[in-house]
Amino acid sequence: MADCMQEWPEPVVRVQALAESGLSAIPRCYVKQPCDRPVPPPPAAEAQLEKDLSDDVSIPVVDLGELLADGAAVGLGSAVTEAVAAACREWGFFQVVNHGVRPELMRAAREAWRGFFRRSLAEKQRYANSPRTYEGYGSRLGVQKGAVLDWGDYFFLHLAPEAAKSPPKFWPANPGNCKEVSEEYGRSVVRLCELLMRVLSVSLGLEEAHLQRAFGGAGCGATLRANYYPRCPQPDLTLGLSAHSDPGVLTVLLADEHVRGLQVRRGAGEWVTVQPVRDAFIVNVGDQVQILSNSLYKSVEHRVIVNAREERISLALFYNPKGDVPISPAPELAAAAGGGPAAPLYPPMTFDEYRLYIRKKGANGKAQIEALKGQASPEN
Repeated sequence: MADCMQEWPEPVVRVQALAESGLSAIPRCYVKQPCDRPVPPPPAAEAQLEKDLSDDVSIPVVDLGELLADGAAVGLGSAVTEAVAAACREWGFFQVVNHGVRPELMRAAREAWRGFFRRSLAEKQRYANSPRTYEGYGSRLGVQKGAVLDWGDYFFLHLAPEAAKSPPKFWPANPGNCKEVSEEYGRSVVRLCELLMRVLSVSLGLEEAHLQRAFGGAGCGATLRANYYPRCPQPDLTLGLSAHSDPGVLTVLLADEHVRGLQVRRGAGEWVTVQPVRDAFIVNVGDQVQILSNSLYKSVEHRVIVNAREERISLALFYNPKGDVPISPAPELAAAAGGGPAAPLYPPMTFDEYRLYIRKKGANGKAQIEALKGQASPEN
């Protein structure tokens, strides 16, 4: 990464340590601008909100069981393909069930990382990360001095391809099964991502292998971020993770089994709190899918809220393009409506170039991809 990203601009404070210190008010550096704060419902509306969340106000659920059972080619017009296409057009998010990853492995991975965050601060500090690679134990994104921070800690690792995997020194020694379980979990979720790439390709009217090939084939990367959001004495003033869209291809989230926190922004601007389905993954498309599809499918802003009563943990696997492959709209999808001339909305850019923005500035809505829109030259 760039020379300006060698060290954090200020001493890093662990949010978990702050939360466990008994403070009654959060430090000013965590207080969001009023327009960015979560809006708590009035007391009279809380019961109705709970009812809404338990009913039908949530992202679509897609059952992959039939596709996996048949082992058949992904077909245009199939129930799975149509469901994924509709979810990508309307939400940018969906949940998948019967996805082929063993529930026992999902729970084991989540509990291994819960175990890590319960270790002593001194032990966790041995894995403190830096913005050079972000690998290890972290508490902030971006290197802007004086930035408003998020109320959360994390652990970040590279899982694939083999040549890019985080070396043993970055892996926690405790819990003892953390590395083994996380690697098995990562392999299983990567297989799921490869299947979803086929479904997305066909749903866009492309050849089944198009997305995988365009994003770098076997060179595609996978990273794991274990997120820990401690209890917060003033959850109405801050966020566990600020609003952003993901820079990569796909994100597969294993949410906390008890505590809600993920919110997705709908088209009209309202925030919808996701109710995870048991043993499901929450999937969202990233900026690279928006670019390749020429904005037919859009990455969607999401954020994480925190609460005063309970901690929350989640595991996010990011499936990313090979870093040095230029990504641009597929020619087949860049044609203007009505059969006009090709009109790509985005210029070619490698993922290594693209993600520098987030590495420097942290979560910042959709500022990066919106800034690129319309910059494609006519010959692209």
